[in-house]
Amino acid sequence: MQTQKLIVSSPDILGGTPVFVGTRVPVKNLTDYIEAGDTLDEFLEDFPSVSREQAVEFIEQAKEALFAQLA
Repeated sequence: MQTQKLIVSSPDILGGTPVFVGTRVPVKNLTDYIEAGDTLDEFLEDFPSVSREQAVEFIEQAKEALFAQLA
């Protein structure tokens, strides 16, 4: 899955808040869940419109971006 197919930001969807493509779920919700100690399964249960693939890909891309900054 590529970045442009993973996240979208449009003024027509939640005022431009970045959301998972095909949903109205802000990507920040996933990071908030993880930060709070919730599991990926808990997030996916609460936001069934987000696929496991989307969530895992977002986490992978965030990890790659972090490590790229540290290199």
